[in-house]
Amino acid sequence: MRREDQLELLRHGVVTVEGRVAGSSNQALLVTLDLDGATGLACYKAEAGERPLWDFDDGLWRREVAAWELDQVLGTDLVPTTIAREDMPFGVGSLQWWIDDATDDHYFTLREREELLPWFTDLCAFDVIANNADRKGGHILFDATRCWAIDNGLCFHEEEKLRTVIWEYAEEALPDRLLEPLAKLAQGEAGDLGFYLSAGEVKMAKRRAHELLRANSFPAPNEESDWPPYPWPLI
Repeated sequence: MRREDQLELLRHGVVTVEGRVAGSSNQALLVTLDLDGATGLACYKAEAGERPLWDFDDGLWRREVAAWELDQVLGTDLVPTTIAREDMPFGVGSLQWWIDDATDDHYFTLREREELLPWFTDLCAFDVIANNADRKGGHILFDATRCWAIDNGLCFHEEEKLRTVIWEYAEEALPDRLLEPLAKLAQGEAGDLGFYLSAGEVKMAKRRAHELLRANSFPAPNEESDWPPYPWPLI
C-alpha cells in the first residue's frame, strides 16, 4: 500500500484491538484498521500502557512519532509510517503501520548482506541524530524485501545516551547522500519534530547533526563512559 493510503487509513480508519504484541514491554497492541473497504494492521502504543522510566518522561509514544518525522526530514525511509492519534481505545498514543511477513532475521543475521549496507549506514546516522538509547538487533525487521527500524521510543533525550548494536561504521566517512539532509537539519529545517519533542530536544538533534557533519564520520563507542554503548539484551 502506498504511504499516502497508509496515512489515510492510520488517521481515519476504525480501530479494533486484536491483542497484545508478544514480548512488548509497554503494552504494544496489534490493531486492525477499516476505512471504506480498505483494511490494514497497525501497532498501537498508548501512553496509558507505558511503564514509568527514571530518565524519560511519560509519553514515549511521542518519540515514536518523532522518529518517523526525523525519517521524513532526512529522507532515509527507515521507519514504518507512524502517526499520533487521540481517538483510540485506550487514549492517545502512536499508531504505526504493521510490517507484514516479517522474517525471523535481525541485525546480526543481516548486517553482512551487501545490498542492505546502504540501509544500515543510513540507520547508523539516524540513530546518532535521534540519540537512540536502545537500538537492539531485534528492533530491525526484514520483510524478505527490505528492512524496517521499529521500537524508537527511547530516543531524543537531551543527554547523550546513544546505545546501539550498530558500531561497524565507527570512524568511517559519511555517505555523500546524507550530507545535504544533515546540513539542512543542522541549519534548522526540523520539519514537525517540534510538535512531539521539547525545544531542547529539537535543539540537541540539530546539534548532533552539526557535529556529525563537522566530523564527517560516524562516532566510535565511548567505552569509558558511565553510559554503556551497547544495549542489553543485544537482540
